[in-house]
Amino acid sequence: MIIKVLGSGCKNCVTLKENTEAALKEAGVEAEIVKVTDFKDIMAYGVMTTPALVIDEKVVSFGKVLKPKEITKILENVK
Repeated sequence: MIIKVLGSGCKNCVTLKENTEAALKEAGVEAEIVKVTDFKDIMAYGVMTTPALVIDEKVVSFGKVLKPKEITKILENVK
């Protein structure tokens, strides 16, 4: 599983990455986390508001910082 955090590197983007790491640990799921900061790459996903979370090339959230429990729920549906 590849999880991408889309954003410029702002505080919200960093927090989303940290929350994603916490959710993966809690769920016992292994995944590669990639930070995407290039705006051309971000726009290729059709995302206009960051931070955004992409799991296996599918945008699952944008414009808000998900809490670890919210990310865990998303991960359960992706498996």
